[in-house]
Amino acid sequence: MTATATRAASSPPMDEKPPHLGLLFASLMVVMLLASLSQTILSTALPTIVGDLGGVDHMSWVITGFILASTVMMPVYGRISDLLGRKPVLIAAIMLFIAGSALGAAAGSMGWLITARVVQGLGGGGLMILAQTSIADVVPARDRGKYMGVMGAVFAVSSVAGPLLGGWITEGPGWRWAFSFNVPLGILAIIAVAVFLKLPRRPREERERIDYLGMILLAGATTCLILVCTWGGTQYDWNSPQILLLCATTLAGAIAFAIAETRASSPVIPLSLFKDRNFTLTTVSGLAVGVAMFGAIGYMPTYIQMVKGVDATQAGLLMTPMMASLLITSIISGQVVSRTGRYKLFPLVGMVIMGIGLWLLSTLEVSDSTVRMCVFLAVFGAGIGLSMQILVLIVQNSVPNRIVGTATASSNFFRQVGATVGSAVVGSLFISRLKDLLAENMPKVPGTSAGAMDANSFTPQSVHGLPEMFRDPVVQSYNDALLPIFLFMIPLAVLAFVLLLFVEEKPLATRVDLSTGEISTVEATATESQAAVGASDRPAESPRQPGTVTDSAASESPRARETSQASTATQTAARPPRRGRRGGRPAPRHRA
Repeated sequence: MTATATRAASSPPMDEKPPHLGLLFASLMVVMLLASLSQTILSTALPTIVGDLGGVDHMSWVITGFILASTVMMPVYGRISDLLGRKPVLIAAIMLFIAGSALGAAAGSMGWLITARVVQGLGGGGLMILAQTSIADVVPARDRGKYMGVMGAVFAVSSVAGPLLGGWITEGPGWRWAFSFNVPLGILAIIAVAVFLKLPRRPREERERIDYLGMILLAGATTCLILVCTWGGTQYDWNSPQILLLCATTLAGAIAFAIAETRASSPVIPLSLFKDRNFTLTTVSGLAVGVAMFGAIGYMPTYIQMVKGVDATQAGLLMTPMMASLLITSIISGQVVSRTGRYKLFPLVGMVIMGIGLWLLSTLEVSDSTVRMCVFLAVFGAGIGLSMQILVLIVQNSVPNRIVGTATASSNFFRQVGATVGSAVVGSLFISRLKDLLAENMPKVPGTSAGAMDANSFTPQSVHGLPEMFRDPVVQSYNDALLPIFLFMIPLAVLAFVLLLFVEEKPLATRVDLSTGEISTVEATATESQAAVGASDRPAESPRQPGTVTDSAASESPRARETSQASTATQTAARPPRRGRRGGRPAPRHRA
């Protein structure tokens, strides 16, 4: 305790904001926008791309390649940045992303394009993680809420802007510009990070070695899992030898990874993280949110096109209410957390609202108005906005800053895995139900078989060009195949709500020690015994306690001396003298 106080006293003023914080934050937002746009911008451009390059059979890999590479690299970037420092690793990630973008812009075949997307993903996996972690290095947890809220809003903007921008670029200058525009923005981001991201050098212990074995095992297990989710029920049956072999390999890889992590000196995902209650509860909750969020977002645009009879661009615009509510609630909740220091209520309310939104969406009918659908989407988006970035903040506030990159990356990794699993499971259930409903609802035409109209051949244009006797059953089948699945996701929201009830609302640190990059209060409360002793006895003091030990003692020392002169008993019980002793104040002042 004395060593901590001494270091805090000798450190630079911790409550001063770093210079050019606004410019640094803006550059990190560009970094996050690049990564998030890359996941959505090609969705409307893919038909044109595969037409130019001739590779319809491999179209899904243009998206899957990026998701696979970025997911695998998330925990790797988090751990390496904790060991080697944030700035060089972030710059390396941006350079990889730029290289992948340049390769994609020059692609002459589908194989070339898929390789470019994998390279993009290798860099993109670090952009989001390192941007979030870099803010944690320069902004204390108490003030970080408002920044995390804006970061959450970036995802909302990219989800809507990505498909719209991709469609505009494809119809205008050409789809290659969807890759080319990343190059100048990436170079600008590198310059901004190099100039404005000024962090103290992280000391590296001799025993800390990069966990190459853990990274390889994690990459293998994650790859097999994503392939199971991508291929299962579509390219291969769930009980096919290929899927069963991938499932067995995933399980074996996960077990081998867990064993390797117990023996590694610097594990890529330290299993000790799961001993922290807040980390475990929020990570599992984030995984559940990822399943529900991406399971719904992934197929709602298709549903809107089929049921409402609009094109892809209009479908993207109709998703705007959901993204707007996500953006607004994310920013507002972040601002409130920064002002009050209280955060536990927001994800709890978010889970309730998300569950209500899922239920409302499941009740939609073909005859319902577009306004009604947009309102229900807005409710669902509000629930996500109240919870998504707050969960990241809770994780960061629960661990020492020296491993905040590892913890942030690990939490986001499991959320991304949940998103992949959710999209795959919802897609498999949707296609299976759609085929059954089409076979049941389609009118029988003499001279044709029951399966003559294949669901794989339907497009929004072809469906709405059918005669009414065929169009209405197809539209109704789409409605009945997808929306009831949202009911199956409500237990995920309930599970997350129950888990989050047990989250301990630890005080948010108000200062960052710029000399070591460690948050003083988090270090003091990282040990459960210290947290129990310090927090349970003084609940009213919690909002002001984090990071104010040294300065508060200095400011209150005159009152403490007056109190000690007035009454010895009062001096013994008074909080300011006790806080003064922890802050390293000279003992004679308390014996006056």
